[in-house]
Amino acid sequence: GITAVDPARSNLLFERFMSAERSEPPDIDIDFEHERREEVIQEIYARYGRDRAAMVSEVICYRGKSALREVGKVFGLSLEQIDRLAGTITHWDSAEVSQTRLLEMGFDPSDARLRQSVMLARAIEGFPRHLSIHVGGFVLSALPLHEVAPIEPARMPERTVMPWDKDDIETLGFFKIDVLGLGMLTAIRKCLGLIHPNSDPLESLARVPAEDPRVYDLCCRADTVGVFQIESRAQMAMLPRLKPRRFYDLVVEVALVRPGPIQGGMVHPYLRRRNAEEEVASPHPSLWPILERTLGVPLFQEQVMQIAIVGAGYSGGEADQLRRDMAAWKKSGKLLRHRDRLLEGFARQGISQEFGERLFEQIKGFGDYGFPESHAASFALLVYVSAWQKAHYPAHFACALVNSQPMGFYSASTIFQDAQRHGVELREVSVSASDWDNTLEPPGEANAIRSPFPEAARAVRLGLRMIKGLSEARARRIERARAEAPFCSIDDLIRRTELRKDEIERLAESGALEPLVPGRRNAVWQSRAPRVGGLFAKLDVVEPRVELPPLRAAEQLLLDYGRKGLSVSDHPMRHLRERLRARGVLTAAELPGARQGSRISVAGLVLTRQQPGTASGVVFITLEDETGFVNLILWNAVYERLRLVARHSTLLLAHGKVERDREATRAEVPILHVIVDDLERLDRPESKLEKRSRDFH
Repeated sequence: GITAVDPARSNLLFERFMSAERSEPPDIDIDFEHERREEVIQEIYARYGRDRAAMVSEVICYRGKSALREVGKVFGLSLEQIDRLAGTITHWDSAEVSQTRLLEMGFDPSDARLRQSVMLARAIEGFPRHLSIHVGGFVLSALPLHEVAPIEPARMPERTVMPWDKDDIETLGFFKIDVLGLGMLTAIRKCLGLIHPNSDPLESLARVPAEDPRVYDLCCRADTVGVFQIESRAQMAMLPRLKPRRFYDLVVEVALVRPGPIQGGMVHPYLRRRNAEEEVASPHPSLWPILERTLGVPLFQEQVMQIAIVGAGYSGGEADQLRRDMAAWKKSGKLLRHRDRLLEGFARQGISQEFGERLFEQIKGFGDYGFPESHAASFALLVYVSAWQKAHYPAHFACALVNSQPMGFYSASTIFQDAQRHGVELREVSVSASDWDNTLEPPGEANAIRSPFPEAARAVRLGLRMIKGLSEARARRIERARAEAPFCSIDDLIRRTELRKDEIERLAESGALEPLVPGRRNAVWQSRAPRVGGLFAKLDVVEPRVELPPLRAAEQLLLDYGRKGLSVSDHPMRHLRERLRARGVLTAAELPGARQGSRISVAGLVLTRQQPGTASGVVFITLEDETGFVNLILWNAVYERLRLVARHSTLLLAHGKVERDREATRAEVPILHVIVDDLERLDRPESKLEKRSRDFH
């Protein structure tokens, strides 16, 4: 009952979890809704007792940024200098900083104190920094834990911990489970609650029909912003090539864009075989039952284990040891001891050495992130449900997704902009209509949602949670006071909610006071009017009526992004479009008409920056303009040359050549990238446009 995936249908290896050779308890990981994980944690304490259940700890070690920050403080660098120094590297870089980068950030590379700071930061990388509670690791014991380990209260209320590192706990053979939080589970449950408000979420989940063609249509055109697991640009590029048309295709999709299959060179052979461009064959007849479901190409951990058993003579327990050595091979190096045995075993069976070598490279890739088929099937179920919700209920889906933040790949602004492109009407945040969460309202005449379900036609009212600096407790005050009687003025709002002056200003700057005071500038003016407390607190402020000019569109946009991180009716690129069009800059909507290899220019707001470990230093940047997304590729040398602009710009103008994916020429949706050779920063460093990209390793 823990998972909806049938282990028998998924060819789950029993030895994946228990075996004679393993002789230890299985490692159990369970995902729960991320907003309700604390309920589960406290239930474990209550059920087993704090003398027999404790959370484990983990040693946090210095990495590039943290090492530079700590050492910089010791050497007396100012906070501004430390920020700039740490800004020369990404979160996944080492603390090694080149002289070129230091010059770019305004430092003198010959300064002795700076050189010592960088040298010492590099030296302490990997050293322990502090002990922290593991995100969800629990030890359960049949005997009182204090007989074998110390137990202490954590700084977080109602938690007790064992102050030992999680890896040491595993080595000692303690029984450990991981209570993990998954944001998409929260979002799916909230969306089901909006679709079927009077039903149990599990009953609502059972109503989702299987093999809905609209779900696969959405996936094939890579229309997957916000959809679980397949929303990254790598997955979006894969979807039109894979063209999923059934559930197992989603299982494969989830596992295919991973370091294991990529490094093992398994992705392209699978795609060619799927598209009938290459013969489907097995390296040996004995391996066909294992590889048949993936067209003769090993993609999953279980398949690697089965190949080791059938092809190289491993026992089930030895195959599980192979899997475990995969996961820790960069730390222990134990994986290398399997290479010769695998190749010798394959040779005895008549399996080619070429296949053996490729399989071993894939196994090393699995060490970074190997994906079991059981996990892929569980994740594919969430992929399908979230895609179904988006395909049929775009307003409900966007609303639930943003109400579940922080999570996922994209910001609330991108999710809501995408919803608008799907016909969803967005309505401004308002003290007269908004709750803390984003809510659904009856649609207006402009509703353009296309769905066979009439109840899908809804508009989204932005919630008070979108206003930066306004707490949930204060927003709930507004809800309660409004339930008693509508607000009639700003002074009435202040009297009945007792909001502070800075909170009223935030409401005014975000546009939430529009029903009480038309005009953003007038609302800000009135929010800053002097008010007195005590005996005179209940008196309205009598101010001379001042007619202030309305804000210019650009000024209102800056306030929207500064206070809410998004605009309901505007986009930064609209204000630059006329100037950019004069320079021949294309929009995202115009890009598909550009010829292969033609030199073009595109511009947009930076959404994400990625530098995957499997990409040999290549950096991928996604831009958003008023019409859609543009994907940029910066080769390593180009990125190093343009690093300052690429890393620190909010608005980018990119020049380069159009690259169409040759393996996807027959795809319904063209897969386009711009190979960048030059970048320009469109926003000034002192600009007040507050929009932070999401940058990933």
